[in-house]
Amino acid sequence: MARAGWRARTPAGGEERRRLGTLKAAFFFFASISAWYSGYLLAELIPEVSLTRAVYGFRNIAEKPLLKAPTPKRQKCDHWTPCPLNTYAYRLLSGGGRDKYAKICFEDELLIGEKTGNVGRGINIAIVNYNSGLMATFIQSAPPKSLLFMVTQDDGASGLKEDAKKVIEALGSKQIRNIKFRSSWVFLTAKGFELPADIQRENINHSDNARNRYSGWPAEIQIEGCIPKMPS
Repeated sequence: MARAGWRARTPAGGEERRRLGTLKAAFFFFASISAWYSGYLLAELIPEVSLTRAVYGFRNIAEKPLLKAPTPKRQKCDHWTPCPLNTYAYRLLSGGGRDKYAKICFEDELLIGEKTGNVGRGINIAIVNYNSGLMATFIQSAPPKSLLFMVTQDDGASGLKEDAKKVIEALGSKQIRNIKFRSSWVFLTAKGFELPADIQRENINHSDNARNRYSGWPAEIQIEGCIPKMPS
């Protein structure tokens, strides 16, 4: 009898599962119809022109060129910033290695350098006279109110005589007697007037095989700045 009771309940269970399946199918059908109708209403309510404008706007954004920082304006003698009014720009650069030539630039004019073809081994000197203009030759008896720029190329010590040391020392150099074989040295001085106290006047870098930038030569060095146009 237990077996007969079990068979009597089997048809009822199958019928319940079929009803659940029918309900699920009806639910999915209704959900599909609702989704389609919602999409239809959305398309009808949103104008086509607005969609077109939106797409066009996104396209314009993509096609607009990227903003770039303006190219920095080149300053006299390759300064990073321009000199103040009523001053002269200058830059002294010692030689370095075999291919790095010394340079002396004044008011964006290259007085001594590779391009001018007047760089020589030793100490290169350019004189700027406030009264008579620019000169690129060393003149021991420089006229009053003159600027003197000095830079080394390759080796400035071997041919340096005692009388030259005394003349340069009298102009205010503190390092002229410390120059060694292939030292990099730059020096700025004036005759007949005083330079501003805050101007760097001299710089030196000695050859050292343990830290040389080039084989047998130290790194080039420089000083740069701005000098008043009317010396005191």
